[in-house]
Amino acid sequence: MFISKKAGKENCNMSNRIQRVNALIKNELGKILLRDVDFPQGVLATITRCDSSPNLSEAKIYISVMPDKKVDKVFEILNRRIYDIQQVLNRRLNMRPIPRIEFKKEEKTKKAAQVEELLEELKE
Repeated sequence: MFISKKAGKENCNMSNRIQRVNALIKNELGKILLRDVDFPQGVLATITRCDSSPNLSEAKIYISVMPDKKVDKVFEILNRRIYDIQQVLNRRLNMRPIPRIEFKKEEKTKKAAQVEELLEELKE
């Protein structure tokens, strides 16, 4: 099977574009959440990553929340305000298409913390 260099280069550029779009969305949403969304007192909500689809029609935004008992409240607030947040993002980003955002609970950081805890126990 023959794959041209140009096709491989386009694929690399497309992947690079998605990575840049992910970084841009993560950065802008961080600013929006900090300025425009009121979270309960003592809550730390962090955008851990953004995964955009290859055609940039949607983006999954992974959020880590501390303390764990406030996760449901934070996601209730985010999902209630998602339309407003999307509108602000649409105005800030100078690109087309702008992915439709969807908030997801970050599970990887919790799993990583559990693995680290197990490794610490093994050391002792």
